Amino acid sequence: MREAWMEDARKIPDDVMSYIRKLAVRAIVEDHFSPEGVAEVFHISRTALYRWLRLFEKGGYTELETKKAPGSLPEITEEMEDWLKDTVLNHGPEDFGYDTALWTRDVLAEILNVEFSINVGGRAVGKHLHDIGLSYQKPWFRSREQDNAKVRKFLEETFPRIQNLAKNIGADIAFEDEAGIGLQAHAGKTWGEIGHTPEVAVSGKRGGYNLLSMVTPNGEMRFSIKEGKLNSDAFIEFLKAVTKDRLRPLILIADRASFHSSKKVRDFVRSNRRKIRIYFLPPYSPELNPDEQVWNTLKDKNLGRAALKNKPELKKKAYSVMYRLQKTAVMVESFFKLPHTLYAGAS
Repeated sequence: MREAWMEDARKIPDDVMSYIRKLAVRAIVEDHFSPEGVAEVFHISRTALYRWLRLFEKGGYTELETKKAPGSLPEITEEMEDWLKDTVLNHGPEDFGYDTALWTRDVLAEILNVEFSINVGGRAVGKHLHDIGLSYQKPWFRSREQDNAKVRKFLEETFPRIQNLAKNIGADIAFEDEAGIGLQAHAGKTWGEIGHTPEVAVSGKRGGYNLLSMVTPNGEMRFSIKEGKLNSDAFIEFLKAVTKDRLRPLILIADRASFHSSKKVRDFVRSNRRKIRIYFLPPYSPELNPDEQVWNTLKDKNLGRAALKNKPELKKKAYSVMYRLQKTAVMVESFFKLPHTLYAGAS
């Protein structure tokens, strides 16, 4: 009885098949046997043999080694794992010609195959990404225009001065931001190191209902929901609401939206200096603002999962979420305990 591998070459072990390819090609290239004779001796088709010869011309004998099928778990070397980790943490898909900012295991598999001349699938790459301490998670988005020197100056010089001022005048420090909400939800994940939220460079636009909010390290949250464009008048109206009947002065830290520093707003703050003062975050640095987490809670964790048919339903749901958050001081306090907002936490 003939062995099964003698009838079906697919049953020959991979490492043995690699040697058969090399021996067959060597017989033709170095020993000058005819392809037809070699094909007959090794019981292989001439089509397969000529394919092996083309591979040999492309990359020599190493090109004849068996490659794992896509989706299997091939032996990814330590060098490849180091390359994967460096690529995920220090580069983006755009660096390799892809029109996306988020890593996926299939994109990484395609690039890995080209870089190391192997044949792996996304599943195999995903397993190795987990093995080297990476996970698939939602990133925070860092603007390309951010100036690291200005961020360092704010964290090391400007904010400590603001804290000293707050202490001297008995003021509370709050962080303010605005956001737009609509019926469309946007979400996405990418690969990054476990325990470290990945960052992705993006540009964004806001629309729909407009919301203003502010948060403090001790768990206070105030908000306003408006329809229509935000401007100096809307911002001043919000400032009046958050300072009304307040027992302590308020130092508000906001981003550099144009209406935050308009002449009308500056005049209002100047005339109410005992109640309110405003300072600004570095440009393009939303991750430094704990109030950004209000929108994460509202949009990604609530509105993004809700089946909303129209704008009235959207507004009703937004008020429900914001009122619930307003009553949950522990949640608001947690916004000041993230890697990029720890600096703003209560001392």
